[in-house]
Amino acid sequence: MAGPSFDSNKALNTPLGMYDRPSRPAITGVEVVAIALSVVWLAGAVVFLFVLPAGSGEIDGLRFIITLLAVFLPVAMIWVAATAARASRVMREESHRLQTAIDAIRQAQIAQQQRGAMQQDASVAKKLEEIAETARKTEAALAVFHSSRAVEATRQVVQAAAPAPEGEDQGALELGTPAEALSPPLPHADFIRALHFPETAEDEEGFAALRRALKDRKAAQLIQAAQDVLTLLSQDGIYMDDLSPDRARPEVWRQFAQGMRGRAVAALGGVRDRSSLALSAARMKQDPIFRDAAHHFLRRFDQSFAEFAEEASDAEITALSETRTARAFMLLGRVAGTFD
Repeated sequence: MAGPSFDSNKALNTPLGMYDRPSRPAITGVEVVAIALSVVWLAGAVVFLFVLPAGSGEIDGLRFIITLLAVFLPVAMIWVAATAARASRVMREESHRLQTAIDAIRQAQIAQQQRGAMQQDASVAKKLEEIAETARKTEAALAVFHSSRAVEATRQVVQAAAPAPEGEDQGALELGTPAEALSPPLPHADFIRALHFPETAEDEEGFAALRRALKDRKAAQLIQAAQDVLTLLSQDGIYMDDLSPDRARPEVWRQFAQGMRGRAVAALGGVRDRSSLALSAARMKQDPIFRDAAHHFLRRFDQSFAEFAEEASDAEITALSETRTARAFMLLGRVAGTFD
């Protein structure tokens, strides 16, 4: 949504010298008026004291005291009024400068917010493009995987139908044996790297690990479920790379793999980002597609991690907890109440 129009040149129109100390004349009109009134009053006092005839001694002493008060008190009042007028003028000038500074700060803040919004929009578009590219790479890998599976199955059928050479014993292959039982187990390093997904479109190592993991049926199911929830979360601007969850000890992960739930494994819900939690919780309540995908992903992660933890070391468990898939599990598990 476009923000309010703003001219960036306005932020540069701050008056020169606004942040300098203002220069004021040493003597202003207020001081000139005060000096003139003081001279007039003193001249009248001199005429009263020295020009008018004097009376008796006591009356003259009292008259002298009263005269002093009459002379200096008005002068003091005049200067008090002059000082107050000068202070009032200074306060008006400072108030005007302060208002100008506030306006300049407000304009600069609006400009900075608009630049930040534009940069954020560009970052979101870039991340969406990377996710779309990753999805296309994954689909291509799945197509290659399924085609290679079909070719391998055809080759096995042809070999089984061909007659065995004389003098050689034909080995018996039990019907119904799954292909997974004949393939070597997926290495933990490839499993962990695949759950993190490729970093960029040029991450050849990440795509290689992803292709190897997709050949394992259970790992492929978890990867597909994780990809679904990561895509749905990205629609709300939630990216796993932006989250910094608290790390849980491998012992807590092993307790979760053994079936422990609730507060005993609450450390696994280390995601503290309030915005991501609020958006995910709201969508979990309002969007049935998102809710079904999230629960399906949580079940797949639970089953796969239980098998993984039986043979994995503490270092491998820690490495898996830092993948994008594990962060999605922490976020959605906390929203779904798995750790309550």
